[in-house]
Amino acid sequence: MMVDDAILDKLFEAGCDDAMIGVGMPGCLSLDFTRKAKSASAAVFSAIKNVKAAVPGINLIEAAPDLVGLTDMAEILGCTRQNMRKIMLKENMHSLIPVHSGNPSLWHLSSVLKSFIKIEKYNNFSTLQELAATNMTINHVKNLKEISPEVEIEAKKIMTG
Repeated sequence: MMVDDAILDKLFEAGCDDAMIGVGMPGCLSLDFTRKAKSASAAVFSAIKNVKAAVPGINLIEAAPDLVGLTDMAEILGCTRQNMRKIMLKENMHSLIPVHSGNPSLWHLSSVLKSFIKIEKYNNFSTLQELAATNMTINHVKNLKEISPEVEIEAKKIMTG
C-alpha cells in the first residue's frame, strides 16, 4: 500500500483527525490516537472502525500498548529501570511471568498494571490497564487467523486439561 495524501485525507474524513500519523515503514501506517470515549475500549474500537472505513482492506499489525519490557514499565510508572526491578522484587511479584523470557523479556502491560494497581500507591492506572487489556485482546483475536484449527483443538485440550 502506498501511503499518499489521498489516504491521509480519507483518514481525516473518516474521523481520524485525532490521530498522529507516522509512515516510517514502507507500506505501513502508524496511528497514535488521542480519543475521547466512554471507555478506553470504546475509543480503541471506534478508532479501528474509522481506519477500516477510510482504508478498506487495511490490516492491523498491532494494537499498542500491549507488550512491554522492563524499561517501558519503568517509564510508564515514572521510575528508573533499576527501581522497577526493586519494586517487582519488594512487592513479591514472582507470579508476574513474562510472555517472552529473553533479551528483552516482555510482559503484557495489562497484567503488569493489574498487579501494580493492587499496590495502593499505583492505583491511578485503571484506564491505562483497560486500554492495555483491550489491545491485548485485539492482538490475540488478530493472531487467531494464523492458527491451524487442528493444532488449536489439540492445544486447548492440553492447556485446559
